[in-house]
Amino acid sequence: MSDASRSVLKGRVAVVTGGGRGIGRAIALEMAREGAAVVVSSRTQQQLDSVVAEIEGAGGRGLAVVADAADEDQARSPVRAAMTEFGRVDVLVNNVGGSSGGNHDPFSGDAEAFMGTLRLNLISAFWTSQEALAPMREQGCGRIINIGSGASKRAAASVAYTAAKHGLVGLTKQLAMSAAPYGITVNCLCPGWTNTALVDFEKLAAAKGVTAAQAEADAHADSAQRRILEPEELAPMAVLLASEAGGGITGQVISVDGGYRL
Repeated sequence: MSDASRSVLKGRVAVVTGGGRGIGRAIALEMAREGAAVVVSSRTQQQLDSVVAEIEGAGGRGLAVVADAADEDQARSPVRAAMTEFGRVDVLVNNVGGSSGGNHDPFSGDAEAFMGTLRLNLISAFWTSQEALAPMREQGCGRIINIGSGASKRAAASVAYTAAKHGLVGLTKQLAMSAAPYGITVNCLCPGWTNTALVDFEKLAAAKGVTAAQAEADAHADSAQRRILEPEELAPMAVLLASEAGGGITGQVISVDGGYRL
C-alpha cells in the first residue's frame, strides 16, 4: 500500500458495506492498496477485524464498524463513522446483499421473507447512500457503487432477490441523475457466479434435485468463459469507478461476470 505507483485513491475515504468477506473484502483491500482509508462494515466483528488488520499491516488505514444493514440506523452508521474518524466520505460501496431467509415461493411464500430481502438488498442501499450524499454534495464530489447481480438484468433467482436487484438498477440510474449536478457519480457493478461463501452448491443441488457436482458444472456453463470468477476480479473495476478516471461514468450497469448468460 506504500507503493507510489498504486495510489489512484490517495487521500480518499471509502466505505464498503458487507466488507468482511467475499466481494466486499476484495474491494476494500484493493481500495486500501490504492491509497484510500477504508471503513468496512458487516455483522461479524471477527471478519472485519481481519480485513482491518490486513489493511493496517500493509501501512494503510482501516476502521471496522459492526452493523446490521437491515436496520436503518445501523445501515447509516458506517458513513457516520467515516465522517467522525476521517472527516469525509468519498466513495461508498453498497455491497450488502443476500437472502433474508424464509419461504420465497411466489405461490406459498410469506410476505416478510419478500420484504426482508428487499430491505437487505435495496432499501439498505438507499439508507446508506442517503447518509453519504449530504457530505458528498458538500464536498462537490463523490462516488457510489452499488453491487448488483446477474439477477439485476435477468430472471435468475428468487422473486424477492430478483426484484430487489432489478430495483437496485433503478435506484442507481435515478440517483445518478439527481446527484450529477454535485459531482457525484452512481453506478451498479454486477458480478455473475463468483467464488464466495454465499455460493453453496450443496444447497443449490438440493433445490434443483441434482448432485452438487452437477450444480457446480451448471454454474460454469452459465458464462461464456465457462468459469466461476474470484472476488478479486471485480475489485479493479470498482477502483476505476471510484477514481478520478471514472468521473465520466455514471448511471451505468457494468458487469464483471465472465459473460454470464449472454
